[in-house]
Amino acid sequence: MSVSPSRLAAISAANNYRTSKTVAFTESHSAGLFGKNVFNDKIMQQRLPKMAYKSLRKTIDTGAQLDAAVLDIVATAIKDWALEHNATHYAHVFQPLTGITAEKHDSFLEPDGRGGAIAEFSGKQLAQGEPDASSFPSGGIRATFEARGYTAWDVTSPCYLVENANGVTMCIPTAFVSWTGEALDLKTPVLRSMKALDVQAQRVLTLFGHTNIPMVTATAGPEQEYFLIDRNFYLARPDLFTAGRTLFGARPPKGQEFEDQYFGVIPDRVLAFMHESEAELYKLGVPVKTRHNEVAPSQYEIAPIYENANIAADHQQMLMITLKRVARRYGLECLMHEKPFAGVNGSGKHLNWSLGNAAQGNLLEPGNTPHANMQFLVFCAAVVRAVHRHSGLLRALVASASNDHRLGANEAPPAIISIFLGEQLADVFEQLKLGKAKSSKAAGTMHLGVDTLPLLMRDAGDRNRTSPFAFTGNKFEFRAVASGQSIAAPLAALNTIMAESLDYIATKLEKATKGKKFEEAVQDVLTEIARDNGAVIFNGNGYSEEWHQEAAKRGLPNLKTTVDAVPVIAAKSTVAAYERFGILTRRELEARRDIAFEQYVKAVIVEANIVTELVATKYLPTAIRYQTELAQNAAALKIAGVKADRSLLTKVSGLIAELQAENAKLAKIRQHHANGLEAEAAHLCDTVLPQLGSVRKVVDALEAICPDDSWPMPTYEEMLFIK
Repeated sequence: MSVSPSRLAAISAANNYRTSKTVAFTESHSAGLFGKNVFNDKIMQQRLPKMAYKSLRKTIDTGAQLDAAVLDIVATAIKDWALEHNATHYAHVFQPLTGITAEKHDSFLEPDGRGGAIAEFSGKQLAQGEPDASSFPSGGIRATFEARGYTAWDVTSPCYLVENANGVTMCIPTAFVSWTGEALDLKTPVLRSMKALDVQAQRVLTLFGHTNIPMVTATAGPEQEYFLIDRNFYLARPDLFTAGRTLFGARPPKGQEFEDQYFGVIPDRVLAFMHESEAELYKLGVPVKTRHNEVAPSQYEIAPIYENANIAADHQQMLMITLKRVARRYGLECLMHEKPFAGVNGSGKHLNWSLGNAAQGNLLEPGNTPHANMQFLVFCAAVVRAVHRHSGLLRALVASASNDHRLGANEAPPAIISIFLGEQLADVFEQLKLGKAKSSKAAGTMHLGVDTLPLLMRDAGDRNRTSPFAFTGNKFEFRAVASGQSIAAPLAALNTIMAESLDYIATKLEKATKGKKFEEAVQDVLTEIARDNGAVIFNGNGYSEEWHQEAAKRGLPNLKTTVDAVPVIAAKSTVAAYERFGILTRRELEARRDIAFEQYVKAVIVEANIVTELVATKYLPTAIRYQTELAQNAAALKIAGVKADRSLLTKVSGLIAELQAENAKLAKIRQHHANGLEAEAAHLCDTVLPQLGSVRKVVDALEAICPDDSWPMPTYEEMLFIK
């Protein structure tokens, strides 16, 4: 039998890797490092004339129209700052509907007409760019021969510098639209939804007697889960570097069953990577705070402090890029597929979301007696109503071929979107259903039986890891977001449906207060919302089969797959909410629906292509060589007069025949062409994906009996445990 050279080389390289110190760890977390490469408020104030600074701050703080008169002044200040940091180019950075960041670089240098060059950067170049839009997904918004697209400077998200070994680029966060002004990106709906949320939240706050209300903004803090494996293993697995997940692989003798990975000691090589990643992120102003081992072997998490939602979305994109870039400096590959390895936990991105402003603070802060905090109850009730009415939309916006492998399994929130309020708030809402909340279950303290240990503050209720949308003290945590996706679409949806609910509440209160006391009007609205939308509140085990049955009785949708969920993106209720507040038009929503189907179709077809290719070129040849060796051994024993046990040969021969049949079946059914994207997606979901599983089952069975030294690709045991 021949030994797989690529696999042996990968194992050797991974086993012998030694981390070299590439960052001064003692300086990597200094306060002076944070925001070093950001054109932040402090830099703006130092470099801009007073008039220009005040104008820019007014736009950022109040959402006022940007004054075109200050553009050239600001552009000159940004250029000078960037050049002082050795920048050679600037780039309009945007988020097309691919879900990943895109950028177009231009040099600061322009010919001076005398054989030399000068650095130029005008207000027009800062404010607007024109990347070719022809090859980005548009869902039919523009014809394939129409190429014009515009990027527009998002003044609320600061410019920043990206360093490379050979130069520095100054990056400008931008929105991206078509020649007709239709949104071709993920940022534009976020910005529009932030504006809508502010308007409706201010209406409610005004009714509560507040005046001179600062702009209300959504805040977000996404926790990022990811895997790290040696890059040699990654490059030796065509399924990983092409599809993002392992399409084959027998389970190792040990997985995560001992639960010894979770919050365990971080391996040295990984910790070195984390130090450098955090240093890079600090320079970019990304407020990362937490790091730890996750549940699965070789799985980790990084989490920031939560901040303005639009900036958080930009920072999240920067974080994913940084993790991947830095990982390669340490001979690692950062995997953000939701389920790169079968049999162990997948990765998600828990999106913490709230809203507030500088004067009223966090509007989802309940205080010690939430039953008496009517303002909090109104905003909390608005969330409950929003999620109940649009649970299908929230599910649809986290749907993908990759996230389908995670949602609904006993490791991640179910595909049924429900709200966990905790014992204290759930009790308050039950009281509201009866007419009025009169008490709140109190928090307390715990004595651990050892006087040298401190008293612990105990919350009024426990947390629930099975809930897709959970209240966690002063914010909600949307736990179903996919590890590899942008948080922008879920954010825009949360802001939009919250604006719709606040608009509903404000309109009811404005009418009701003309004939009754304000407190009575609020009480009536809260009782109505609690009664009409209480079905979405669930504090129990979201993994249980009983909950699936109960959810069906409550009328909650259970959209198990992307094919089930995606149509909600352009459903009547979605269009009504988005068009009402100017977030997206029906045409833009239909485009996003079609793009989601298209991306699903492409993802599954790529996986099917990889499976048929790997079976034909790697797994079948390996099995046939082993079959030949067994047959030759049996023949030699027979000649020697020794009775041979042919059971292993029979088993291998049977698996080879089964694999050939299953692979041929896959090759045939993947050639299917349905009438339309949705029908094609349904075929792939219902027919091709199960067949991928059938092929895998046979290959994994062969892996368990073929000689280890001949197996063609790195195994789960090697990838997950050799660090």
